[in-house]
Amino acid sequence: MYLYLIRHAHAHAAAEDAERPLSPKGRDQIRRLVKGLSATTAFQPDEIWHSPLTRSRQTARLLAKQLSLSASIHEIAGLVPEANPRPTATRLRGARHAIAIVGHEPHLSALASLLVTGVPGRVIFKLKKCSLLALELRGTQWTVRWQLAPELFGA
Repeated sequence: MYLYLIRHAHAHAAAEDAERPLSPKGRDQIRRLVKGLSATTAFQPDEIWHSPLTRSRQTARLLAKQLSLSASIHEIAGLVPEANPRPTATRLRGARHAIAIVGHEPHLSALASLLVTGVPGRVIFKLKKCSLLALELRGTQWTVRWQLAPELFGA
């Protein structure tokens, strides 16, 4: 099983506004990421989860649309920035298909760290805006498969 963790793209500046949309820079980041991902079949989620925040929802929908993905898209309440990663990790245990999660820091880094190390609170990842971390579940162990940073695409 593959898990793709994607931090939302750049959004308009505002003090913790859940409704702030993606900025032109963020839309350009997604366009560049899509261009890079289009050259490979390494990103093939069956399902996309995103947080209730506008910037996450927009990032998920733009990725799905621009990559012509047939993945179903779902809003998941527990993917907000300060959420405890344990409920998400527990939910992933039952999954048997590839899932992409579009979310926020520090939640995504805490989730990735928990999955890979098994130790809650030991954060070993930090995801930049519009970056993607691909994990693979082998048996009961999550491992890092690959990672893309926005700088790879000039964003």
